[in-house]
Amino acid sequence: MSSDYRSAARPPADAVLAEIADYIVDTPITSAEAYATARLCLMDSLGCAMLALEFPACTRMLGPVVPGAEMADGARVPGTSYSLDPVRAAFNFGAMVRWLDYNDTWLAAEWGHPSDNLGGILMLADYLSRQRVAGGVSPLSVRDVLTAMIKAHEIQGVLALENSFNQVGLDHVILVRIATTAVATGMLGGNREHAVNALSNAWLDGGALRTYRHAPNTGSRKSWAAGDATSRGVWHALMALRGEMGYPSALTAQRWGFYDVLFNSRSISLPQRLDTYVMENVLFKISFPAEFHAQTAVEAALQLHPEVRNRLHEISRVVIETQEAGARIIDKTGPLDNPADRDHCLQYMVAVPLIYGRLTAEDYDDTVAADPRIDALRAKMEVSENKQFSVDYLAPDKRAIPNSVQVFFVDGSATERIEVYYPIGHRRRRPEGIPLLYDKAANNLARRFDAAHVNKVIVLFNHPDTLDDMPVQDFIALFLS
Repeated sequence: MSSDYRSAARPPADAVLAEIADYIVDTPITSAEAYATARLCLMDSLGCAMLALEFPACTRMLGPVVPGAEMADGARVPGTSYSLDPVRAAFNFGAMVRWLDYNDTWLAAEWGHPSDNLGGILMLADYLSRQRVAGGVSPLSVRDVLTAMIKAHEIQGVLALENSFNQVGLDHVILVRIATTAVATGMLGGNREHAVNALSNAWLDGGALRTYRHAPNTGSRKSWAAGDATSRGVWHALMALRGEMGYPSALTAQRWGFYDVLFNSRSISLPQRLDTYVMENVLFKISFPAEFHAQTAVEAALQLHPEVRNRLHEISRVVIETQEAGARIIDKTGPLDNPADRDHCLQYMVAVPLIYGRLTAEDYDDTVAADPRIDALRAKMEVSENKQFSVDYLAPDKRAIPNSVQVFFVDGSATERIEVYYPIGHRRRRPEGIPLLYDKAANNLARRFDAAHVNKVIVLFNHPDTLDDMPVQDFIALFLS
């Protein structure tokens, strides 16, 4: 902490700011596994964005800030006809990627979705590439995008390992803003000083409250909050490259710094060296759009569906065991007013697959939610924390997300207790999950493009050298409406 808040002497940059800045400016990425996983993440995120365009609640958020405020040589938003300044484009694409809660996930003391940063990364890359080509300079390549993604994942994920922002009421999208700010500064050619200055301003923004993620206020802001955060990161980076000053003790300044004002006077740690750990271990949502703490519960419910589908009226109770984080954030009773409410309710996400044998984005809509069997089944559910699940959730060598589901009937019989420790999108299940991830991407892209074009894109992602070398503006052109 700063020794005296009355002193006007400028301190050196806070250690967290300096370490992130050094990583951006000086650390090369050499991990083949990180690049391979980043390609999957890019493919998956684009598919999630195309699927989101099927939902009017998402599309009404898109476009310029006001009608007509487009930019002919700006960043082009995939799946749309919009060409916008990179800040607004980052909001658009970031909101699309995140809208359905279907993109990749990172779980630790804090949780979040590192591919949220792709809104800023990909849109800034397209803008810069188009500007470079217009000026006779070589554009950025997809490899540059992948490198930025790896670094954004790492910054967001390592900050999340031991620092719980949700426990002080702040939303995890603060880490999207920090990570995007850092990598966007690097993409713009910024040096260490630029990165420190930009990051300090990003921290000074404070953090969004989690109000919109929790009962009784759960709402659609949780679907565009990441777009807001990644666009703000691009803005801070652009400001730093214009010469805007920084605030070296933005975190540690007594009384006025982030720690004292917003973090209960606790320090933020970077518990391990920034490298490629997060991208290599990131979690993919493959089978269904569900809040990640519930993914294994949905898998368990799907296994039980054939046994219970014809006995729904005979069920006396459903016992769900989960991790502490799951019990804290998605154990929800009472009326669910909108899709944003339902996709963060553990009981709803278990009831639908028990009844229907599926869980899709459409299953959160009012039409499905009107089925009286869903709330009747929710009312019979008992949710509790399994202490071992919580231990293994935080264990660095496991990072498990366990849940168990067991159904009991009025005649005294019961199903087997189905326990699933690692979701199909976990690193431990990569060989099983990758083919399904390709299927997911192809199905989502098919919402927007014909079969021949979808096949062209999937073939491209199966040829990493060709993909990596592709100029960004040519890559983006593959996804324009």
